[in-house]
Amino acid sequence: MKMNLLNLKNAFAIVALIASTGLVSCGGGGSTSGSDSTASASGNDDALIGAGSSFDNPLFSKQFSEYNKTSGLKVNYQSVGSGAGISQLTNKTVDFGASDAPMNGKQDSALTAPAIHIPVTAGAVVLSYNLPDVKDTLQLSPDVLAGIFLGTITKWNDPKIAATNKGVKLPSTGIVIAHRSDGSGTSNIFTTYLAKVSTDWNTKVGHGSSVNWPVGLGGKGNEGVAGLIKQTPGAIGYIELAYAIQNSMPYAKMQNKAGNFITPSIASVTAAANIQIPPDSKVSLTNTDAADGYPISGFSWVIIYKEQNYNNRPSDRATKLVKLISWMIHDGQQFSGALNYAPLSPAAVSVGDSILKSATFDGKPILQ
Repeated sequence: MKMNLLNLKNAFAIVALIASTGLVSCGGGGSTSGSDSTASASGNDDALIGAGSSFDNPLFSKQFSEYNKTSGLKVNYQSVGSGAGISQLTNKTVDFGASDAPMNGKQDSALTAPAIHIPVTAGAVVLSYNLPDVKDTLQLSPDVLAGIFLGTITKWNDPKIAATNKGVKLPSTGIVIAHRSDGSGTSNIFTTYLAKVSTDWNTKVGHGSSVNWPVGLGGKGNEGVAGLIKQTPGAIGYIELAYAIQNSMPYAKMQNKAGNFITPSIASVTAAANIQIPPDSKVSLTNTDAADGYPISGFSWVIIYKEQNYNNRPSDRATKLVKLISWMIHDGQQFSGALNYAPLSPAAVSVGDSILKSATFDGKPILQ
């Protein structure tokens, strides 16, 4: 009877979330199709329009608010997921997209003109869980994490979980997987990590912004997954660090390549990001070699068209956009730490500056 009551309770919790988080069943995770924006990025509206990464949303909200105070510029940003942001940029209905994964070949081929990626922040994807009676911070190994998300580890007191959590009284509660339902750069970071550390995951699932999840339920955006975890006993899911902290949600230490169990933090993300940045800025930080680096870290990018004269856009709009992004990777970085994002390294800023200087209007550089 206790098990039936628990299942019933979980069922009610899941049903209650459908309206608020956009839940879908496992097996797919297609990209989101929605946006609240009805404005056009090609018109003369004073507000710039962006869409994409929910990973970035807490930082962007602060940055855009602060920039407005000094410039008067309004930025309408919708946290709809990286996949939807890229789709809207492709359709030229936004001035910029934001993604936690660089555009892939298929996405590039859908564009009518080249796009450029400017790194704007780095952060951690954390494993948050709902185990009210467990007061200790859980420690997860790569093999255990892959087993949980593959559905081969189904109970919290599984011996494999217990092996890295000695002395912790783990419940027999069933594990409920929470993953993204929309096209997500956060998913790309997470699945890229799993593909690097687990041969089974790489061959059976692979990596990308959308994958066919073996088990679990999906929520839309970091917000949706965080809500699902909070309201479902036994749940575990991946979200951006800021969402976990803002919602007072516990999150696990992850064992990195050096064998150390690392707490996700600004310092451990900075350690993971201490690498050489390629000229196009497209690089993965997952499964870092750094002994003190958090292994599920990643850059996030703002993506714009390299040539800004399209759809009858005024040159002033293009100038405002490029100056905004330049401010974001310079002065705007001061707001990162308080929101648990890692400020860009000098190397990343330097690469971002070079990429921004390649943006043109009528073939002429926008930034002099």
